[in-house]
Amino acid sequence: MAIDGLDGRLITLLDAEPRIGVLEASRRLGVARGTVQARLDRLRAGGVIRGFGPQVDPAALGYPVTAFATLEIRQGQGADVRAHLAGVPEVLELHTTTGEGDMLCRLVARSNADLQRVIDRVVGFEGIVRASTTIALENPVPLRIIPLVEQAAQES
Repeated sequence: MAIDGLDGRLITLLDAEPRIGVLEASRRLGVARGTVQARLDRLRAGGVIRGFGPQVDPAALGYPVTAFATLEIRQGQGADVRAHLAGVPEVLELHTTTGEGDMLCRLVARSNADLQRVIDRVVGFEGIVRASTTIALENPVPLRIIPLVEQAAQES
């Protein structure tokens, strides 16, 4: 879905101030309230804006260790492995991939020792053949979307 400059400014404003109301957003953007509401509705319907929930820091919840696990799975076991991993709270993300592994998981744990427990739970499923885990030491560029939004808005 293509976005324009106003969409980009609206998304940037919502990213900076997620609790802002439609009326205040319209005032800040210098457009009518109905315009902001229509843009929000279109961006949500198009899947550009997926939600307005809080951004939670796993470290603040007591899970300061982040790791990435590349998983090799048995052929034909993809759906079962996905269901298994969806039941592990410490699995924050799961991507199917090309290359050496079949899936890439982002995991969190309470400590390095606790990470072993998480890995054991992840790989303790017959559909997973092998896992290779890497511990993240630092996150110098956390997940960010706004630079991409700004680029997409400029390209329209």
